[in-house]
Amino acid sequence: MTKGFIKSIAAAAVLAAGLVHGAVAETLNVGAYPANPPWEFKNTDGSFEGFEVDLVNEIAKRIGYDVTIQDLGFQALFAATSSKRIDLAISTISITNERLQNQSFTQGYYDSDLALVSAKEAGITSLADMKGKPVGAISNSTGEAWIKANAEKYGFGEYKGYNAQQDLILDTQLGRVAGAVGDIAGFQFAFLKMPKMEVDERIKTGDQFAIMMTKDHPLLEKVNAAITEIKNDGTMAKLHSKWLGVDAADGTATVTVLDIPKAQ
Repeated sequence: MTKGFIKSIAAAAVLAAGLVHGAVAETLNVGAYPANPPWEFKNTDGSFEGFEVDLVNEIAKRIGYDVTIQDLGFQALFAATSSKRIDLAISTISITNERLQNQSFTQGYYDSDLALVSAKEAGITSLADMKGKPVGAISNSTGEAWIKANAEKYGFGEYKGYNAQQDLILDTQLGRVAGAVGDIAGFQFAFLKMPKMEVDERIKTGDQFAIMMTKDHPLLEKVNAAITEIKNDGTMAKLHSKWLGVDAADGTATVTVLDIPKAQ
């Protein structure tokens, strides 16, 4: 028996042992829309960072996979999961019954609620304080739709629409509107650097963000089980505090284990 043949056998044995013990990790192919802070965004070196980036990396670690993240447009994420080009899609994707017809979702991990916000010195503590007072939102947003649907209930004063989040927040801080309504996570992230602003009241929508996967993906149960572990051991709550600057509220999807959603 030649030395070369013996070396080949030894190398094959090492490789086989590595496979048996999981040394050679498989890869989770993840798609993400990169301009969505604090959930996912790119650093100057081109690497991804954010709440959901940390989450998929933690999931992969727990199930013994590596991760690659592809830069995709938001709409392209749906085609990429359907075609099995990617295994997972992240980018604050809400679970809807329509989407569940063609895609699978893990349990939700964030309640994508709205919020009323104001300057701390404005004396606003809840929606009840907004009667007769000017209110603002991003034009054509869910915040604007909510204000218009609830204007009579809360007796809001003048409504002002804005094209950009920074303009809405600036006018609220300067008192040009008494309060603003919009995505709570976006406000919380912005307020990390704006100590004079505050969230006054969370407005429940019933929507939740989750990881989207190919319909009936073979890893769905395993990925979902990892999310359950991440909630139960407090890791998900730590991600919430890290990226949004506040503790996750009791009873929210961030700290509550949920079932895998099913199409109706």
